[in-house]
Amino acid sequence: QVELVESGGGSVQAGGSLRLSCSASRHSYSAHFMAWFRRAPGKELEGVAVADSAGSTWYTDSTEGRFTVSRDTAKNTLYLQMSGLKPEDTAMYYCAARTAFLPVDARFLDNFYDHWGQGTQVTVSA
Repeated sequence: QVELVESGGGSVQAGGSLRLSCSASRHSYSAHFMAWFRRAPGKELEGVAVADSAGSTWYTDSTEGRFTVSRDTAKNTLYLQMSGLKPEDTAMYYCAARTAFLPVDARFLDNFYDHWGQGTQVTVSA
């Protein structure tokens, strides 16, 4: 079993920045896709950003241009650099991983991911 552990969440003011990290507990684990999802209070889980093992990345409209996802495959770690944070970015952020290939239209669908972290809270105040 692979455990994903997120870190880096916290409280910031609007316009601020945070960097989230997600490490896989098993160094031999190789995920084809790793992704960030978030759940805001009272809302459904939402995809944020995806990175594949080759370094290609995808973003949802709400975060593109402000967030940057990256992977360090040697460290088996996924990052999310968040800038220009807005109060509506307040949410629990989750890291997810999938071993097998995913078509583009499935990469932001949470039910296709095999492993999940426990989440890290991000709170943005106005």
